[in-house]
Amino acid sequence: MTKKSPASADATPTVAPGPAPAPVVFEEEFVAGLKSIFEERIAFNQLLGLKITSLEPSRVVARIDMRPELVGHFAFNRVHGGVISAGLDAMGGLAVMAAIGARHMDETPLQRLHRFGKLGTIDLRIDYLRPGISPYFELHAHVLRLGSRVANTRMEFLGADGTLFSTGAAAYIVS
Repeated sequence: MTKKSPASADATPTVAPGPAPAPVVFEEEFVAGLKSIFEERIAFNQLLGLKITSLEPSRVVARIDMRPELVGHFAFNRVHGGVISAGLDAMGGLAVMAAIGARHMDETPLQRLHRFGKLGTIDLRIDYLRPGISPYFELHAHVLRLGSRVANTRMEFLGADGTLFSTGAAAYIVS
């Protein structure tokens, strides 16, 4: 019986790393177009007061300022659960839009913006973890998988101090 030396037992072949892929950076025209669609042309997002604060291919962030129209419980001045679910659904859709935009960088910004006409929610789950009481809320979303027909996302609804109030998971039709 031969005994392997400790060094050879743990040795794994090493592969020289290649150049890292260049990060995708959206053009101003694409970002402005996506913000216009999301903040101005989707009337319900306007009603919620959703404003994009960060738009990257892998992650999107938006903000909702608390105001009296969004109160769900008058005695505690907490945000309505419908605001949370609608906001997270919108953010999941925005994350999918950003991922689709990044996938098709070979197209013009206008061509990529036209791809969103068929996007729609097919499944949405929201977990309410604690009452939403805050002067403003931050909403985060990222795509877990972008397929040719369906995309899956995860979302978070946080308070001004970073407290996690709700989480979401959704599936969107993209074709």
